[in-house]
Amino acid sequence: MAINEDIENQETGDREGVRERLLVLQEKDRAGKDEGTNKGRPWMVYFTTFVVVCGSYEFGTCAGYSSPTQDAIVEELSLSTAEYSVFGSILTFGAMIGAITGGPIADFVGRKWTMRIASALCVAGWLAIYFAVGALALDIGRLATGYGMGVFSYVVPIFIAEITPKNLRGALTAVNQLMIVAGVSVSFIIGTVLAWRVLALIGLIPCAVLLFGLFFIPESPRWLAKTGRKKEFEAALQKLRGKDADISEEAAEIQDYIKTLQLLPKASILDLFRRRYLSSVVIGVGLMVVQQFGGINGVCFYTSNIFEEAGFSSRSVILSKFLQVIVTAIGAALVDRAGRKPLLLISGTGLVLGCIVTALSFFLKVHDLAADAVPILAVTGILLYIAAFSAGMGAVPWVVMSEIFPINIKGVAGGFATLVNWFGAWAVSYTFNYLMSWSSYGTFLLYAGINAAGMVFVITVVPETKGRSLEQIQAAINRE
Repeated sequence: MAINEDIENQETGDREGVRERLLVLQEKDRAGKDEGTNKGRPWMVYFTTFVVVCGSYEFGTCAGYSSPTQDAIVEELSLSTAEYSVFGSILTFGAMIGAITGGPIADFVGRKWTMRIASALCVAGWLAIYFAVGALALDIGRLATGYGMGVFSYVVPIFIAEITPKNLRGALTAVNQLMIVAGVSVSFIIGTVLAWRVLALIGLIPCAVLLFGLFFIPESPRWLAKTGRKKEFEAALQKLRGKDADISEEAAEIQDYIKTLQLLPKASILDLFRRRYLSSVVIGVGLMVVQQFGGINGVCFYTSNIFEEAGFSSRSVILSKFLQVIVTAIGAALVDRAGRKPLLLISGTGLVLGCIVTALSFFLKVHDLAADAVPILAVTGILLYIAAFSAGMGAVPWVVMSEIFPINIKGVAGGFATLVNWFGAWAVSYTFNYLMSWSSYGTFLLYAGINAAGMVFVITVVPETKGRSLEQIQAAINRE
């Protein structure tokens, strides 16, 4: 018993010692005394990010495929409404499966091989859709691309966060959301002029670029350190930071933290609810709940109808797609300067206002008041909502999620948070029409309330992670 107590005390002391060293480094960073390699802008980090966000773009092409192709697929294959509804919705179920399994796979075989697996399934899915002559092949293909989406939604932001210097981490991780939005927008736009089978073949392009590019980029140094591959870890970190960069301090910090985490048992789903990890789980999952249950999928689903009811062509939805891309790019550029919390709060404010303006338009319409103002308010509210979501709530939760989980629970915790996100996407999409039939303006007031509650959550619970290394963030959040 005494020996066991000594071992436990030693492990606790080791953990606290590492945490103290990390917090000392954090204070140095804040004082501007850390002259490490993080101030550099090594080209390999940018190139690696470009390669892996092809997975994010693939995510967007999968999500954006069904909207512009619905009429053509239904007509050519003589599908019923129910059959096409299965085709459209089964994507989400595939993504949920990908979210559950993507984390453990990434922990077992590495980030790069996980992206290869996701790409291969997307390729198989697109080919099944291209050659489909009936509903079954369509559904199998859609399920496969959905699985790839679910894996990409987890592994891409995690990989980017693990390879980037802290002064670039927020912006480069936010590029993940930018590429998703770009993929959705491009698919929607070109899908209005191309045949649905041709659009499926175009979905193969980002997979091909990703699979080819993975041969030229290093594996995540943190994953290599976790698996005990010291030489490969140092080589990968050196390649990312530049051949002349001094990586000794960063490498030592990462290895010290990994050694501490290796003293802990292998994580399971139940470990997420231990006191040590509960704070990071609440932050990560809470942000995913706020992001999805604030109504984004319902609003995107109804955008075309709102524009049509307002007297605009349904093709005017393209305006909202361009707006999403532009504002998401601005948010990505600002996330490392303004910080995570300010962008989330600005975004939340815009979401609340957008919902209120849209609710007002529906209220006036239901009660036959100010008929001329209804279209203007509806379009203004929706565009404000979309712009606000793109500015922060779309990308920042993924940035924070990629930063806060220690590497020993990252697969389980990240997969769980991603699953919650996809469940929220499905739940909002499924319930939106029911809510609108209950009360159109009440629906948007409900979303306004959820987004307001989300702002309270951000203010009281979410930490600012700008300018801190992953190890410093995790040591500060995950304490006994």
